[in-house]
Amino acid sequence: MALKGLDIFKLTPRTNCKECGNPTCMAFAMKVAQGTAQIESCPHMSADALATLGEATAPPMKSLKFGAGDAELSLGGETVLFRHDKTFVSKNPYGVSICPDCADTVLAEAAKIDYERIGERMIVDVINVEYTGDKDAFLGAVGKAADFGRAIILEVSDADAAKAALELLKDKKPILNGANPANFKEFSEIATAGGALLGVTGASLDEITDTVKALEEIGNKDLVIDVGAASVKDAFANTVQIRRAALKDNDRSLGYPTIVNVKKLAGGCARRETALASLFTLKYGSIVILGGMSYAQALPLYGLRQNIYTDPQKPMTVEQGVYPINSAVSDSPNVLTVDFALTYFIISGEIERSGVPANLLIPDAGGYSVLTAWAAGKLSASSIARFIKEQDIEGKITNRDLTIPGKVAVLKGELEESLPGWNIVVGPNEAVSLVKFLKERYS
Repeated sequence: MALKGLDIFKLTPRTNCKECGNPTCMAFAMKVAQGTAQIESCPHMSADALATLGEATAPPMKSLKFGAGDAELSLGGETVLFRHDKTFVSKNPYGVSICPDCADTVLAEAAKIDYERIGERMIVDVINVEYTGDKDAFLGAVGKAADFGRAIILEVSDADAAKAALELLKDKKPILNGANPANFKEFSEIATAGGALLGVTGASLDEITDTVKALEEIGNKDLVIDVGAASVKDAFANTVQIRRAALKDNDRSLGYPTIVNVKKLAGGCARRETALASLFTLKYGSIVILGGMSYAQALPLYGLRQNIYTDPQKPMTVEQGVYPINSAVSDSPNVLTVDFALTYFIISGEIERSGVPANLLIPDAGGYSVLTAWAAGKLSASSIARFIKEQDIEGKITNRDLTIPGKVAVLKGELEESLPGWNIVVGPNEAVSLVKFLKERYS
């Protein structure tokens, strides 16, 4: 149970408060209880008080890391159920599941998923290695996963195979997903010795809860919960109940990240995998494992995740600059739009569809849509002229045709004054008309 402001106040020193910038300890304690201040900001807290308060004021869902180096991933730390309440903390990594027979094929496809979208690199984050009964073959697949350079989950309930796999993954900090009511003590020792997080599963949520509590009693709190794969209904119910119990009921025995293996739930159907992966991205898989990953699956899933795990109060933006499309060169015509990510993707897509080489110019417009940016003064003749000067557009591009959005046609006259020598062209009002416009004008 989290401490209240009065509980924190009792542990807060009531001397020299001015030195740490807290005019009254009670007010400071209330801020800590509300999550708006950090208890460590008080230099007079004793080590015992910090230890007591650190656990009590920690997020109801435990924050964990697995993987090493560039492959390290963060899990948990969530404090709200809905993104409109507060930004989610740890985006769910997507992984692919391999077995000895399919490792080469699946990893080869996974390596192709590597692109950047709005400043975020999109890759397969996790490799889940399945144990199928052959220890040597399993270790071979583990070695291939290690060479791939991503975070690793070992899905194995055989103790000898688990020990041998962790020997191969020293300092990799994988997840050992194999603890159940029958073997949790042994697997806890194996995971701790191997520096791994421990994945826990069971036939029901009650069984999982009992196993988690038993592991906590023996001192292991570096846990991840596998929600199971008996059915989509059960997996979904478990995932939601675990998150709600932790965040709404403050039940810390279920305050751990979850693994959802949609490969097992989808029955071999790639489309169903994609649909289920999107479902558990929303509600509330901490790690989502698919059977494989293609561009057809990756594009919608990573786009959805990026939308969910960004601050809803801050629009996604693309970096200002020049974006050549259709192999545009310096003498290709120019099209201007705003830095709001959705607008960028719509306009760039229409330019690609037209087949006309064009340089897409993106000034800083505050992340607003075209009309909103214009109304807010973020998109004006002076701001566009300043952008062209600061980015040295005239030094990079010889073509002086600049197409502006039709909805801000009012800027044409001012732009012609601000940009002498440029031919300001008013484009269509709607992006869907851009293909015809560009073909008729430049083809």
